[in-house]
Amino acid sequence: MRNQSVSRRAFMATTAAAIATVAPAQTPARVPVGLLIWAVRDEEQRDLFGTLRAVAKMGYEGVQFWAPYFYWTPEYTRQVRKQLDDLGLPCLATYSESSSFTPDGLIRAMELNQILGSQSIVAARGLAATTGSNPYHGFEGTGLDGYKRLAERLQQAAERLRAVKMTCAFHNHAIEFRKIDGIRPIDIIAGAKDVMFQNDVAFVAEGGADPVAFIEQYPGRTDCILCTDWPRNARNRYPLLGQGGQPWKKIFAAAESRGGVRSYVITQENSDDSPMDAVRKDLEYFRQLHG
Repeated sequence: MRNQSVSRRAFMATTAAAIATVAPAQTPARVPVGLLIWAVRDEEQRDLFGTLRAVAKMGYEGVQFWAPYFYWTPEYTRQVRKQLDDLGLPCLATYSESSSFTPDGLIRAMELNQILGSQSIVAARGLAATTGSNPYHGFEGTGLDGYKRLAERLQQAAERLRAVKMTCAFHNHAIEFRKIDGIRPIDIIAGAKDVMFQNDVAFVAEGGADPVAFIEQYPGRTDCILCTDWPRNARNRYPLLGQGGQPWKKIFAAAESRGGVRSYVITQENSDDSPMDAVRKDLEYFRQLHG
């Protein structure tokens, strides 16, 4: 059997090559701000079309659907697309589980994303196992070898998506910034040269890294900034946007000058406000912070 262990020398060579070969992405003149529908998932499950109307009325400029979209029929997906078009609310990306990255799953995900007009399929999870009532699970594997296999699978998906002018992106969690044998798993994933990042800046900071430095380390690889503030408040909840300690001005500047960011996406978890109030306030704060 072939030895799949990741040596430090091989890892450094792969990562350096990935940085060198990625052409900087072009940041649009005006970066749209969208909403990850997961933030209002209870409202979505009760009334998706009503929720989309409310999100558009707030002033959001796009949406990112999450796991349940994968089980829509093509016919229903076309109905969703018509609603989006009527509202002027594009689908920026889909936040997709590991089932979307199997050979058959990717075919299905590509079909639905093309109907929606999505520009990216985002891998929502890494290797972390899911426990409790959450039905969604990360990719199989452990340790550095597991992350190497994950990077290979994401690169394969990115190559298939590139053929239809879409991108594959990876949504980071804090765990990918914590070193294993001196290596950060996120840097192994970055070795997949055609994979972009949905940069969840709260998790970057929670993992002990600098969100600005991470953007600058991989120029042109920021598909999306997931606008999440940090640290958690006294109630162990994530604060509303702008109410934590993130250096937002520096994050926006780095994302637009170096990252090649194509969208900003807001989400909110366990807020002191109701979900709809929280995402409305988040958008207001975003406008104040970004301009």
